[in-house]
Amino acid sequence: MRLALAQLNFTVGAFDRNFTLMREAVVRARAAGADLVVFSEMAATGYPPRDLLNHPDFIQANLAQVERVAALTDERLGALIGFVDPNPSSDGKHLFNAAALCHRGAVVARRYKSLLPTYDVFDEDRYFEPAREVAPIEFKGVRLGVTICEDVWNAKGFWPSRLYHRDPVEELVQAGAELLINISSSPFSLGKPELRREMIRQEALKHGRHFFYLNQVGANDELIFDGHSLGFDPDGAVILRARDFAEDFLVYDVPTGGTAGAAGAIADVSGSRVEEAYRALVLGLGDYVRKCGFTHVVVGLSGGVDSALTAALAAAALGPDRVLGVSMPTRFSSEHSIRDAQALAHNLGISYRLIPVDDVFAAYLKALAPVFAGRAEDVTEENVQARIRGGILMALSNKFGSLLLSTGNKSELAVGYCTLYGDMAGGLAVISDVPKTLVYEIARFVNRQATVIPESTMTKPPSAELRPGQTDQDSLPPYEVLDRVLEAYVERNLDVGEICALGLDPGLVQAIVRMIDRAEYKRRQAAPGLKITSKAFGVGRRYPIAADYQAVMDARSPQPT
Repeated sequence: MRLALAQLNFTVGAFDRNFTLMREAVVRARAAGADLVVFSEMAATGYPPRDLLNHPDFIQANLAQVERVAALTDERLGALIGFVDPNPSSDGKHLFNAAALCHRGAVVARRYKSLLPTYDVFDEDRYFEPAREVAPIEFKGVRLGVTICEDVWNAKGFWPSRLYHRDPVEELVQAGAELLINISSSPFSLGKPELRREMIRQEALKHGRHFFYLNQVGANDELIFDGHSLGFDPDGAVILRARDFAEDFLVYDVPTGGTAGAAGAIADVSGSRVEEAYRALVLGLGDYVRKCGFTHVVVGLSGGVDSALTAALAAAALGPDRVLGVSMPTRFSSEHSIRDAQALAHNLGISYRLIPVDDVFAAYLKALAPVFAGRAEDVTEENVQARIRGGILMALSNKFGSLLLSTGNKSELAVGYCTLYGDMAGGLAVISDVPKTLVYEIARFVNRQATVIPESTMTKPPSAELRPGQTDQDSLPPYEVLDRVLEAYVERNLDVGEICALGLDPGLVQAIVRMIDRAEYKRRQAAPGLKITSKAFGVGRRYPIAADYQAVMDARSPQPT
């Protein structure tokens, strides 16, 4: 059986655009002599549709989409497509996360997702009823074991503990499935592609079946889908691999009746964690801008590494002609920061504007002087500068229809080292899930072939430059320590005592955790941010703002050794 895997970049709700992609894939599959072309989870709607699923017209448009795809099939070529199917029962959730097998111009079989993820960014139990039983689909004399995304993430023996009681893949094999296919919309996070490869490999090896895994590619809102579709033979050898962070189309002859399979394509994928992060951010930024209907972006350039990396990512994602960098010095801005911003813009080939704002700052100070009389200058005056800059950037965004990119990193957002309505202003927080230490690593990757980000930007102490001689470490611990605590507390959910047991200073750990907890009100007002770690701030981390719980070490907590 000749399979065609269509790894495509779908947009949520863009039914005509998505159908065009699938129609073109069907044409390619037919030209390649394929028996079955496979599309990803919820290809009919784009993933994740979220509360659009509550609209009956959206569901009907999705069903019509499946019929359009079915009409493209014929005697030779079938199609497997993810969609949303209404639940005919009056009990349970009103929808199924479904897969349709189309053949000879019609839908000939439907299968439903068994395991519904409800953690982190997933909320599928909100909408879907799980499949109560599974069964293979007979197609051209081969019994297909079709699963949908999470159904393959609960294998016995692979996970030390499992979220669900069922293993749908094992159930399908026991029911006679001969060829295993999983259609997915699995979001990217650092380290996840390697985990996926090993998970699918072990499933193929354990069950002695060819196993093909097709993943969506592209970004929708904060979620980035890396593609990286896979095929393994019954011996656990990789026979097919699609590109990561790009569309791809692969064809493979699955051996039947003793015939040999054709050689598969093994596409190159990212070679390092840093390259994965870079390519994910470029894809996520570009798709967010385009799918939201923008053509240009604006970035405030401080001369620091965060804004430099954001501008570099924007130029790579959109082209330098679609990026405007703006420098807005006040009396505290250093000459070297202005020079670094100018050099960066020149190296990237982006447009650049210098808009001094010290006169505006002086006007603010004059207007506030009678009210502030007798009070010393403090962070208030620093925040005024940040908010002036945010206002200027938003004015440029409004006037020219450009999307403003905010430039704060995950470390700053974690501890509240950012200004509401100032440097937090924007429509997309590009590096809000990138810890400061990783910011430097990605910036070095940007400079791997030539100096794009000035070396002085990389080596000078980070500073907001909002008062004389200021550096970040006046207010924050060293980023190497901060990022270790951040990873342990936010991504691994360790408590304070457990973090201290890693060899970190208890007082410092408690101070960092307290800052993280207290900054929740700021993060709730932040722009959407691209997710690249296992736990980003945003829809996948739901912490209360009005709470009186303090995660502090007590006598029961393990002590550092």
